[in-house]
Amino acid sequence: MSIKRFQRRLVRVLTILVLLSVIFCLGLYAYRTFLGYNYDSSLSGEDLAAGVQADKNITNIALFGLDTREGDTQSHSDCMMIVTVDNTRGKIKLTSLMRDSLVNIDGYGENKLNAAYFLGGPSLAIRTINENFGTDITEYIAVNFEQLVEIIDALGGVEINVQTTAELDELNRVIRDYGVEQGQSFQGVESTGLQTLDGVQALCYGRIRKGGTGDDWARVERQSIVMEAMFSKVQSMSASELIGLMQKLMPYVTTSLSATEIAPLIVGALQNGMPEIEHTRVPLDGEWDYYGASSEYILYDVDVAADHIHEYIYNDVYPGETPSDTGSTGATDGDTSSTGANEPLGGIDFDEPPTGPMTTDDSASSSGSTDDPASLAEEGGWYDPDTGDYYDSDGDRYYLDESGTRVYYAE
Repeated sequence: MSIKRFQRRLVRVLTILVLLSVIFCLGLYAYRTFLGYNYDSSLSGEDLAAGVQADKNITNIALFGLDTREGDTQSHSDCMMIVTVDNTRGKIKLTSLMRDSLVNIDGYGENKLNAAYFLGGPSLAIRTINENFGTDITEYIAVNFEQLVEIIDALGGVEINVQTTAELDELNRVIRDYGVEQGQSFQGVESTGLQTLDGVQALCYGRIRKGGTGDDWARVERQSIVMEAMFSKVQSMSASELIGLMQKLMPYVTTSLSATEIAPLIVGALQNGMPEIEHTRVPLDGEWDYYGASSEYILYDVDVAADHIHEYIYNDVYPGETPSDTGSTGATDGDTSSTGANEPLGGIDFDEPPTGPMTTDDSASSSGSTDDPASLAEEGGWYDPDTGDYYDSDGDRYYLDESGTRVYYAE
């Protein structure tokens, strides 16, 4: 072989090596830049009790909103949702699971659903959802509520309709309390109506549940309203804006999804344009009741709830409806996927707490009622025998009226 021929081959080989090196470096840079999230590989090899995936075009992911305070080493999942990416119908479905649901937790017996994350992290939380509701979840996404502030601020705020004076007053109280927690002072909300809330304001809006604002049921709805407002903001962005947003948001997310799993998931979801977003929650109205010494649990038939979830995820039948109601599309005449800010999603109105089934004498006697007033304090709360007042798990003071309803003091 001549020296010139050898030199030409050597140049070609070196050129290919240089190009491969450049491609590798660009890929590594892109990965670190755009997918520099907190990857959790701990679920690998874990028994999550996941069922067989019924439809390869439908992916279910657990979404946990964590309320981790400074100094905490463990977290309760304050918000729990099943996020369904339905590529067949071009939808993203959010199914809220009530955190106080009484369920069986493997190895621990009956407890609140959100206790599973505290007891065993995302692995036990996913296993608990799968075992109780017959789902096929193998992945999760977790966002700490403190990080939610940064995410919403990166979006430039979200459009939320503060509907009532009670909501406004309670929202500003929670903002003040959050400021005390953080050792800072934050801007309150001045009036009711549709407006742009910043990260702190939106976070606190998703937390309110007292002062006649609808208890934990309404809080679940408000959390979904905040999420839908975030999705709506993303839907209006251009491709370049989305890339820039991804750079800002990914560091705030912890997930078991690898980079190779995220990419096809995004491509599939966007293959027919921006997906529609729907929301529901279980249990449904009329299918639950309060349970426990201080009504701290939500009791319902998890098998019935599992049927609702399965029909919604795979057959697109909205919970509480039949295929004939939906026309096999899962949408009502009101089109639940295009609700405005704070409008009831999927026909669920959270202005008042949903009504449970009629309580029989037998169920009342089994609810754990007792003459000991201390036993009426909620889990994590306590009773003050000197004043006769109660404190909930957030430290807020209230008393029980003649019907046993909590009445919070204006402090």
